[in-house]
Amino acid sequence: MSPRPLIAITAHRPSDPDRADLDSLLALIVAAVERAGGAPVLLPAGLGLAAVDEVFQRANGVLLSGGGDLDPARYGLPPHPLAVGIDPARDEAELRLARRAAAEAKPLFGICRGAQVLNVALGGTLYADTSEHPGAEPHAYSDPGLPWDLRPHAVQVAEATRLADLLGAPLLPVNSLHHQACRALAPGLVAAARAPDGLIEAVELPRHPFALAVQWHPECLPGDPAMRRLFEGFVSAA
Repeated sequence: MSPRPLIAITAHRPSDPDRADLDSLLALIVAAVERAGGAPVLLPAGLGLAAVDEVFQRANGVLLSGGGDLDPARYGLPPHPLAVGIDPARDEAELRLARRAAAEAKPLFGICRGAQVLNVALGGTLYADTSEHPGAEPHAYSDPGLPWDLRPHAVQVAEATRLADLLGAPLLPVNSLHHQACRALAPGLVAAARAPDGLIEAVELPRHPFALAVQWHPECLPGDPAMRRLFEGFVSAA
């Protein structure tokens, strides 16, 4: 039997203000990777870059998990009053991982914050809050008491993308737990899905073995075969 691919999953700090929720989401990601046939390994926030590089070398794939906001300075903007949970060390490590995975053709899957990290790593920018997007509809359905599997809107999946191949449907309802999102796309990235208000909901790198990131949380929807295929496609590529 072949060894399972080693999947390095980035994590938040224990001091993160949303730690309880992020712990739960991380556990769902770990379960989803294992269900898809991968061997998940958590990469704790705060590691030095030498250790980050060593983990990258050993891993067969990298998964960028959700969490706090990227520092607006990373994409050329001043501090924003709605930016929360900023962790400079995590930003540095994840941006490095994303750039290396893109340059060295190592499979990468991003979830929520992970989509934003991939875009910024390759030269794109973000909306510090989705309200900055013209005609924006609500996207932060994460108030206490709301279930994480609530699907308030659908995404339109772009044709001839890896995402379209994996999901198998042009229109798919998704959960929505974010208040930041991709603004200007990085060179080389393509928008693989959009919300009804036009906001980018998934990005991918064409001609890469697997570099895909979604703005929603598929780990919270394990009963949906389409969502499971995202993890299966990633682990298979790894």
